[in-house]
This record gives sequence, C-alpha cells and structure tokens, in this order.
Amino acid sequence: MDWLHSLIDYGVLGLLLLLSVIALAVALERFLVYRTTRVDEYQDRRALELHLTHKLHLIATIGANAPYIGLLGTVLGIMLTFHDIGAAGFDTTKIMTGLALALKATALGLLVAIPAVTLYNLLLRRCKVLLIQWDIRHG
Repeated sequence: MDWLHSLIDYGVLGLLLLLSVIALAVALERFLVYRTTRVDEYQDRRALELHLTHKLHLIATIGANAPYIGLLGTVLGIMLTFHDIGAAGFDTTKIMTGLALALKATALGLLVAIPAVTLYNLLLRRCKVLLIQWDIRHG
C-alpha cells in the first residue's frame, strides 16, 4: 500500500509542479511579447487583441484548477490514511503523519494557484493598456 501513497504524493505534487513551471514559462513569454509589441504596426484592433491574449487562457486555467488538483490529492491521502487505520489499527503517529502529508497537496495547490492568478491579472492589465494605446492612436 506504500506504493499507492507514493504514487499519489508524487503524481499530484509532480503535476502541480509541472503546472507551475508551465504558468511561469507562459507568463514570462507573454511579458517579453508585450515588451516588444508595437501597437502602431497593427491596423486591425482585433488582430492586436488576438496577438496579446494568445496563451493567456493557459495561465488562467492553471490558476483556477490548481487548488482542485491539490484538494484531490488531499482527499486521496486522507482516504488512504483511513484505509491504513482500518487495516492496521489505531496508531496516532501514523494518523497524524498521514493527515499532514495529505494536506501538503492542498497547500501546494494554493501555492501554484495564487501566483498564477496574480500573473494572469498583471498580464491582462498590460494587455488592456496596449489595447487602449491602440485606441488612442487610431481612434
């Protein structure tokens, strides 16, 4: 049964770490794109908006779903802890250790979600500023 604990721990935590790397990479790429974007080069506002919002949905999706992935890891960890209690008897040390390890998935989910949502909002703001600059120049 230890292999199942490891699978859940490494699977959920690994997925959350992967999602955090993806969110940071996309955010960095978007910041660099915004830095080099010249709104004067676009004649159509919709083309500029498509260019600016490309991949933003990935950061928003990661920010919205990371807490749920963490919660899933916590629920699975607690279920395994209860299974271990039923199979081996009541050992408070094992119970507390199992519950503490299960809760780390929720904590990591929040640690991934909070920066992702913050980055998304910062990027969305920068996108809106560039679109307003286009409106001023072409309006």
